Amino acid sequence: MIDYGFTLSSEEHDPRTLVRLAEQAEHAGMSFCSISDHFHPWVGAQGHSPFVWGVLGAIGQATSTLHVGTGVTCPIIRTHPTIVAHASATASLLLEGRFFLGVGTGEALNEHINGDRWPRPAVRREMLEEAVHIIRELWTGETVDHRGTHYEVENARLFDPPADAPAVIVSGFGSEAVKLAAKIGDGYWGHAPEADVLRAFDEAGGSGPRYAQINVCYGADREACLDTVHEIWPNAGVPGQLSQDLPTWTHFEQASQTVRREDATANVSCGPDIGPIVDTVETFIDAGYDHLYFHQIGRDQQAFFDVWERELRGALPKQKESRR
Repeated sequence: MIDYGFTLSSEEHDPRTLVRLAEQAEHAGMSFCSISDHFHPWVGAQGHSPFVWGVLGAIGQATSTLHVGTGVTCPIIRTHPTIVAHASATASLLLEGRFFLGVGTGEALNEHINGDRWPRPAVRREMLEEAVHIIRELWTGETVDHRGTHYEVENARLFDPPADAPAVIVSGFGSEAVKLAAKIGDGYWGHAPEADVLRAFDEAGGSGPRYAQINVCYGADREACLDTVHEIWPNAGVPGQLSQDLPTWTHFEQASQTVRREDATANVSCGPDIGPIVDTVETFIDAGYDHLYFHQIGRDQQAFFDVWERELRGALPKQKESRR
């Protein structure tokens, strides 16, 4: 069975709007939402970045069936794993078990703000593995003492642990990150419709749901949609390691000056035709993903919900035989 969801883009919307969009996604019959955990937007044109844990509490009170997860939280530098364990436990209680924790090794954009050194990828993977271990230990409600390579925890206990431990869905770029996701996660958070990546996840012992985001900009005027993506989401065209290592939104703006409109929109379905959206969904399903969620880029979120209700929902595959 394929589950469909919606992106709550913290970089593009204020906290009240994010709560309203979560309510709208639930009313539209979507099964889950992913909400980004950023301290900064990628570029200034996006304009927002509220504190995700406060927003999650409000979503817990505004919804009753919608599952919501962070997409994704970095629990290694800016936010210590003990604090992530505490925040996520409370979010799980407020959402009555409908919360899942997406984690990854993060970006310098958000993680350098306290003056900490930005480690190389191999060190960040080590930190993530240790952080997830600490989070899971604290979720048990037992007192935790831990002295590891990267973290020390002393006499820490959650007096309001989650009723059931949330699923930990691990994001990974590259072969080593995929192996780590298989080792420490309850599912995989992917980034492209690459079947070989999911095969590698399976071969490394991975199991559980496979999440991926599909970027769209639905609207009546295709040219206007293309312009919107180029203005609001040019970071999609910033190549390679830059997206992990650039430290500020102004650096992303500078890097984005070289991003042409066709580069920013290359993997984004734009305009009034749902055909490319359906084709993209099919490509991700064929690769092995089973949890797909839509990121409507730009301010006009209603346009996507309208087409979802009118025709897109009915045009999407409901179930497909897994290749796994």
